[in-house]
Amino acid sequence: MPDTTGESATPRRAGRTTPRPAGAAAQALYRFLTAEAADREHLAPRVAAAVGRARLDEIVDVTLARIGAVTRIRDSRDGLVIEGATGRALAFAASQDGLRLDELLIRPGAYRPPRLRIPPEVRGAFGWTVLALLLVLRIEACWEAPSRLVWCGRVLMVVAGYVALEGWFTPARLPWWIRRPVEAGALVAPASAWRLPGLPVSGGNAAEPVVGVVLVGVFGALLVRARRHRWGTAVSRPLAFPLRGGSWYIAQGGGRGLNHHFAFPEQRGALDILQVGPGGARARHRARGDRAGGKNMSHLVYGQPVHAPCDGTVVSAADHIDDQEPGLIRYQPRYGNHVWIDTGAEIVKLAHLRPGTVTVAKGDTVRAGQVLGEVGNSGNSTEPHLHIHAERDGVGLDLEFEGVPGPLCRGRTVRSGTTPRPSSA
Repeated sequence: MPDTTGESATPRRAGRTTPRPAGAAAQALYRFLTAEAADREHLAPRVAAAVGRARLDEIVDVTLARIGAVTRIRDSRDGLVIEGATGRALAFAASQDGLRLDELLIRPGAYRPPRLRIPPEVRGAFGWTVLALLLVLRIEACWEAPSRLVWCGRVLMVVAGYVALEGWFTPARLPWWIRRPVEAGALVAPASAWRLPGLPVSGGNAAEPVVGVVLVGVFGALLVRARRHRWGTAVSRPLAFPLRGGSWYIAQGGGRGLNHHFAFPEQRGALDILQVGPGGARARHRARGDRAGGKNMSHLVYGQPVHAPCDGTVVSAADHIDDQEPGLIRYQPRYGNHVWIDTGAEIVKLAHLRPGTVTVAKGDTVRAGQVLGEVGNSGNSTEPHLHIHAERDGVGLDLEFEGVPGPLCRGRTVRSGTTPRPSSA
């Protein structure tokens, strides 16, 4: 059963969202799910208008058949949990008054909370520790090579490791005290060349040079192919870069292995953009007034103004979805707070915006360079960033930006000016 939401049917403007009472969504969802079928449209008029009464009934009936009669709705760190007599389901809901549902999203399948929750910082530290240890072992092996030929093979293995590390991962997001020591190993391995005059030409495992050459060749070829990947269908005209006055880091973009959007047809050309500094992606910046942001405030990109990349008409906007806590994903609409612009040739989508900052609503006309909101961490997002993609007839397009030549791939830094592109008449 596909996810369903009525969010695009009820766009809200920044500054006009009525504060929601605590537990209002849970109260309204419980009333809705325990009501008679004839009362559903009355209890969720916006959702019914967005998806249709028949589809709404289908979603509820399938859910109730799966979990049994609803006994309660409770809030959890994963989202609203619908508890039934025979199972549980995870949901997102919104309500202004606790009586009527404004939005509804029910995740397909049974809800089973994870038995063990590992903090994202621990997972990240463990992954990089394993990579660093593997590199250390290969670097150490260079200093113990029994011959020149074997030494060449082992150095090539180290080179292959750094090609994978720097090309397929995003080390620039890490703080310098993790990144720099790992990168310094690239100098330690070739420094062992001082031993070469005293070593025989051959000896040891003759397969190591072959393995080294193959690894460098395969990793290098795959990386070049992924970085240069294009789908062959681009936006109708270059867009204005949506972030201004700084250096912006592409964390997801390019071909297979460099872009986790690759497998989704409508998002296949998408980019995830964040900002990094000497201290990595989480370098704390100056507080902006008294605006709350929690842990998100420690990310450089959080709160940065998002500018319209094109002229067009807003076809969907949302402004009221809470930010996620970095590293965790509470069940929400996929795009979170967002603005979608119809240019007449394609739809350009900007997502994961900060709640309360979106300045436009469905039906508004926008011009390139106009401020649409701020970068946030809402929706299906693990850290503050801007998601942007363009699609035509449900198929993702290659993005092109004015003044930004070359491939848009993971690991690239884009520098943009402060002057927006003039709007067309």
